[in-house]
Amino acid sequence: MNDSSSDQRTTHFGYEEVPVAEKARRVAGVFHSVAAKYDLMNDLMSFGIHRLWKRFTIELSGVRHGQRVLDLAGGTGDLASRFSRLVGPEGQVVLADINSSMLEVGREKLTDAGVVGNIVHVQCDAQRLPFADDTFDCITIAFGLRNVTDVPGALAAMNRVLRPGGRLLVLEFSQPRVAALRPIYDAYSLYVLPLLGKAVVGDAESYRYLAESIRRHPDQESLKALMVEAGFSRCQYFNLTGGVVALHRGYRL
Repeated sequence: MNDSSSDQRTTHFGYEEVPVAEKARRVAGVFHSVAAKYDLMNDLMSFGIHRLWKRFTIELSGVRHGQRVLDLAGGTGDLASRFSRLVGPEGQVVLADINSSMLEVGREKLTDAGVVGNIVHVQCDAQRLPFADDTFDCITIAFGLRNVTDVPGALAAMNRVLRPGGRLLVLEFSQPRVAALRPIYDAYSLYVLPLLGKAVVGDAESYRYLAESIRRHPDQESLKALMVEAGFSRCQYFNLTGGVVALHRGYRL
């Protein structure tokens, strides 16, 4: 596809259709806005349960001493700090994010906590990873895949930089499997979250986008199929909190 035709393509930004080239800029604006209070809002929005979702991700990662881990959309470093302890001084954790504000908050947070030495911070796009083939033993992306413009392209890039036998773990909001949860979840995410964002961050629109982006993200089976198409094997998912969140795991052949 030539440049002129690609410029005409559109994609979703929440419920809005925008030019492909514009989505990354719009998503960047969201996270520049919320970076300073991102951790606080995560605790408020999930009632602290996001910590359990992330702990489960760590447990299923199989990360061991001396390995190399890429934490994509790593933001403020919740997963990276835990991986840092697991891989030890002989291993390495790359905390990567496309957003400079999120990276800066994460760097300050980890430095203040004394988590230094084996963590590298890299600003990059998940669709165009600046790493050699067969570099990492494990890749995680938590609550970031739905913000990527080209999800299949990003999954293919992750497959490329994983070593054979390496694992990808995708932690993301998904579709509730418990019918009784759905109306409550819809009302909370679509109406309460923007009000909470306005009260705490002074930005209702960013949290309205985040709620809408969840509904445009592939459901559990669809994301599993995309991972298979990208070359991952033994793909499976685990529904957490009734499917409000799902953890997908796949292996590079």
